[in-house]
Amino acid sequence: MRKTVLVTGGCGFIGANFVRLLFETRPDWRLINLDKLTYAGNLQNLEGLAEHPDYRFVRGDICDRPLLDTLFQEEQIDTVVHFAAESHVDRSITGPAEFIRTNITGTFTLLEAAKKYWLENGQGQKKGHCRFLHVSTDEVYGSLGATGFFTEQTPYSPRSPYSASKASSDHLVRAYFHTYGLPILITNCSNNYGPYQFPEKLIPLMLNNGRQGKELPVYGDGGNVRDWLYVQDHCEAIIRVIEQGRLGESYNIGGHNEKNNLQVVELLCDMLDEKIGLLPSGNARRSLITFVKDRLGHDRRYAIAADKIDRDLGWTPKYTFEQGIEKTVTWYLE
Repeated sequence: MRKTVLVTGGCGFIGANFVRLLFETRPDWRLINLDKLTYAGNLQNLEGLAEHPDYRFVRGDICDRPLLDTLFQEEQIDTVVHFAAESHVDRSITGPAEFIRTNITGTFTLLEAAKKYWLENGQGQKKGHCRFLHVSTDEVYGSLGATGFFTEQTPYSPRSPYSASKASSDHLVRAYFHTYGLPILITNCSNNYGPYQFPEKLIPLMLNNGRQGKELPVYGDGGNVRDWLYVQDHCEAIIRVIEQGRLGESYNIGGHNEKNNLQVVELLCDMLDEKIGLLPSGNARRSLITFVKDRLGHDRRYAIAADKIDRDLGWTPKYTFEQGIEKTVTWYLE
């Protein structure tokens, strides 16, 4: 079925990969990309798409209700994929206000616009195939010990302003399903990596610094564990949830690739040494690793149990960490 999709934050890391994947795999879908173009959004991430007849870019803010109402009406939006968010934990610690505005108020404004158009403005007949997919994070669940996994039933226990703002937006989205019948879906994913990621995040930061021979700062003892998910796997899972997911449900999306931060950084060092040679001093890049004071409230371990999306929708990741990181390093070096 042809869809008209509003993608929020489509010039960011995951959003841009999603937009590109949609044009490759769903050529009959129309795509409206709404992005504020903050520091993490880049039009170059979607170079070559501007003239596509089924693509429209709109520079704007998800907190701008009149703009949202206009877009829903003009484009007859029937699907929302909501990526737009402030997402860097460090920035949320030093400046939480923008996270509250974008992640909570912005999501609320988007929900209200969808509710008005789909349920209140004579578009109720479209409700059957409308979808509001809210992209969230495993960080809403808090921190794990050495064992165990997050499931969709794990109680929320956010521990940073970022994860608290995402947990709040998850609750709002779920409430609009139960209260108003808005056709929502929620995905909670593990740490993404891949092309187009802004270099404040671990992997692109280490690649950039390592390539330039700069220090590689690692928080604490480097033992914080994350489940790493290649971004294309994440985007394919989102499409699967849009097309086959059960309304009102949440789906955990994980990569089945637990690595601690030090393991990731050391692997990147070795790959750079192999691909572009040792440092001018003759030293290996592992010599650049510098342990720094740990981040406030740094969660020790995240790990996703993605059994539900596998069982109910038949999705599993295609890429191992070794395959995904090879593609990622090659992309950044090129």
